[in-house]
Amino acid sequence: MAPERFHLAWFLNFVADSWNGQWGSGGMPWDGEFYVEVAKDLERAGFDYVVIEDKLMVSDAYGGSTESNLKHAIAPKHDPVPLATLMAYNTSRLGVVPTMSTSFYPPFLLARLCATVDHIAHGRFGWNIVTSAEDRSAQNFGLEKLYEHSLRYDMADEYLDVVTQLWDSWEPDAVVRDRASGTYADHTKVHQVDFRGRFYSSRGPLNTVRSPQGRPVLCQAGASPKGRNFAAKYADTIIAVGNTPAEMKAYRDDIRERAQGHGRKPDDCKVLFLVSPVVDETEEAVRAKVQRWISDPDYIEHVLTELSSITEVDFSQFDLDQPLPEDLTTNGERGSLESFMQRGSGKTLRELVGLGISPGIELVGTPDSVADKMGELMAEVGGDGFLLTCPSGGLTRRYVTEITDGLVPALQRRGLTRTSYGFEHFRDNLLEF
Repeated sequence: MAPERFHLAWFLNFVADSWNGQWGSGGMPWDGEFYVEVAKDLERAGFDYVVIEDKLMVSDAYGGSTESNLKHAIAPKHDPVPLATLMAYNTSRLGVVPTMSTSFYPPFLLARLCATVDHIAHGRFGWNIVTSAEDRSAQNFGLEKLYEHSLRYDMADEYLDVVTQLWDSWEPDAVVRDRASGTYADHTKVHQVDFRGRFYSSRGPLNTVRSPQGRPVLCQAGASPKGRNFAAKYADTIIAVGNTPAEMKAYRDDIRERAQGHGRKPDDCKVLFLVSPVVDETEEAVRAKVQRWISDPDYIEHVLTELSSITEVDFSQFDLDQPLPEDLTTNGERGSLESFMQRGSGKTLRELVGLGISPGIELVGTPDSVADKMGELMAEVGGDGFLLTCPSGGLTRRYVTEITDGLVPALQRRGLTRTSYGFEHFRDNLLEF
């Protein structure tokens, strides 16, 4: 009996590559060409999509200063939407999913942008929905602090309502191009929205043609109960983290049950688990590689600086050789904080960072052994795939090649991932299996 196939996607940031590493490219220029090469490699390997993460500030959460954030090139971070457009223009099947925040993009602007880029991408555009999680970002937009976590999701729910109505303001056949009457678009098929809600209002209609997919593929990372419910209601694909197969299965089962509660088919929402596979020719070589990474003081500081940035918890205040306080809370990314703290009960901060070489399940070994582990995990969890990200520092061509030319062929030989695309549009490929 043939194994069930699963999906692959990639998670990255529009930041400097591994600029000072042995396999880096120097961290310049900022024209996006490095990431275009990555996109081409991912398409060649049959990945469904690439997510481009974003933050709207230079963080000073770690140690109360921007020093560490800039030292480790966590910033600068450039706008992901132009990069997604460039990636799409240079590929033909790979989905491109930039991050945009419901807290700072006006709904009409975002709806129009998505429709425009989906046309440029020939139906391969997606939107990674975030509410943002940093007061420093809010302060760049004239606010003193970010809205409370629960309120942000209430606002996001209404936000999705209005942008969906804007996307639907043009009927699929509104463009008639009738030469006899000289009519380009039928005005009876383009509708005002007149949306007035608790948080947002918009007259509509969009002044852009309905996009090839109707709306972008929607991606979201819901970890809290409210976040999970939001993701299950709207997302076509969800970014998830699980530290054990049981956690992964429980999360996916919960999302599918919630999706069904919203009147959706559970299979229409693909849950992809964030992992950082590390492969090499032998088990000895790959273990030595990992040990070099996790014992590097710069690596430890980099991980904690990045974690501080997304959670707004200053990890410089804690002793590396003591466990973290159990009562840590945040108005930032709660899921990221909880996932990090749950990696090992009673472990020191240094040990938690060492475990963090791969978010979630550890996938370290030869391409064949890691491919076997990924297949076993999906069989146990039930689906739907993995979202891969670089495990240490900046991204390198070497790491991409180890995955696309080492791990992926091992997966394909086992019949676990696609060898070609069945459709032109992103959503259709996502729903293929």
